[in-house]
Amino acid sequence: MVRVVYPDLIGADRGRDVLVGHLPSACGDGLSFCRAVYHTTPRGDVVPVAGGLDAGLPDVCVHPDLDTLKPLPWEPGVAWCLGDTRDPLTGSPAPESPRAVLRRVLARIGEYAGDDGLSPVVGPELEYFLCDASPGAASGWTPYGGATGNVYSAGRRGDPDGHLLRTLRQLDSLGIGAIAGNHEFDGGQFEINLHHSDALDAADRAFFFKAAVKETARHEGRLATFMAKPFNGLGGSGFHVHLSLVDGDGRNVFDDPQAEAGLAATARHAIGGVLRHAPALAALLNPTVNSYKRFGPDTLAPWLIDWGLDNRSAMVRIPPERGAGTRLELRLGDASANPYLLVAGTVAAVLLGLRDKPEPPAPLEGYGYNETSAPRLPGTLDEALDALEADEALTGLLGDGFTRAFLTYKRNEIERYQHAVTDWEFGEYAFLI
Repeated sequence: MVRVVYPDLIGADRGRDVLVGHLPSACGDGLSFCRAVYHTTPRGDVVPVAGGLDAGLPDVCVHPDLDTLKPLPWEPGVAWCLGDTRDPLTGSPAPESPRAVLRRVLARIGEYAGDDGLSPVVGPELEYFLCDASPGAASGWTPYGGATGNVYSAGRRGDPDGHLLRTLRQLDSLGIGAIAGNHEFDGGQFEINLHHSDALDAADRAFFFKAAVKETARHEGRLATFMAKPFNGLGGSGFHVHLSLVDGDGRNVFDDPQAEAGLAATARHAIGGVLRHAPALAALLNPTVNSYKRFGPDTLAPWLIDWGLDNRSAMVRIPPERGAGTRLELRLGDASANPYLLVAGTVAAVLLGLRDKPEPPAPLEGYGYNETSAPRLPGTLDEALDALEADEALTGLLGDGFTRAFLTYKRNEIERYQHAVTDWEFGEYAFLI
């Protein structure tokens, strides 16, 4: 069996299991899916995005990418591969396809950077919460392990059932470049690092990673969630991305030992581009209503549009390594972000920085979160979507078709949220009013 999967707009894996004997037909003719899968909410509603309901729910065609084929260690006899989504009439990539959006951005490197030989190198870092079923809890789930204070630890102290060891071994067998992992700040929270590689491969592996962690948790009867902030009183989960640029000879063009802080003009302009387009990036990197409950002072999640040298309270951190290790770490994203859109948006902002050459302000000194020192990021998804729509330079790289679909889908999410009665509202108002 081959499981052909592809990411939808929110990064969830959609797919189909294909018997091996029918794989040649699937590769040649593709697998038909309703295009409205891109417009379907986690609760199963179809959002009226142009090209879906209004067009009579037409098909898209998914073609397996066998270069990404990987045996699934937890499903004997099953291999996994990505699929590329195309319009069956034109053969062009579906405009909503996140993988196609990233490819579109990467194809513009020479035009925006003035050098066709440049390649982004990306290293993803993701956090998630592992949860046990708890019928008495409001959500039906509580953090696994429970105990807090085990930040940056390994072993049974914060992981009594050995989840992390099992997961790391499964990921290693899957071959997606998992390096190491640890218990994170809060009870039930873990972080696993993936090695760096070219941008498309890194996004592919981050997508496989999220799907694999969720699937292996299901095999344990648990829930692994990459939700930005799933629990009151606990922190959120981040999706940090390390990014550098190398030339055709493999030299890191961010590095310049003679420049201030060892950062070449290319690195400064890349930082300037990310800062300039940060409000629009928030819509892609913090893509849910819940995302903005992760932000705020003293959260170690970005709140302001700033950068610093080895400063974890800044939105853009420059780690201390230089030479081949010179890079920026964008700490804006949360774990709910679609890996393809996170990487595409970040690379697009960097390319715009290389084209427009904005100089960043002085780096943050000391502990951040002083809002008199730098502009604030959008405080809600609504504000971030408005910023994305207004940023024509960034959306021009992402593509008009994708941008329209994403904005429509996400504004519908806000509308649905505004009409939903929450547990907080009932507890706040029902008994005394």
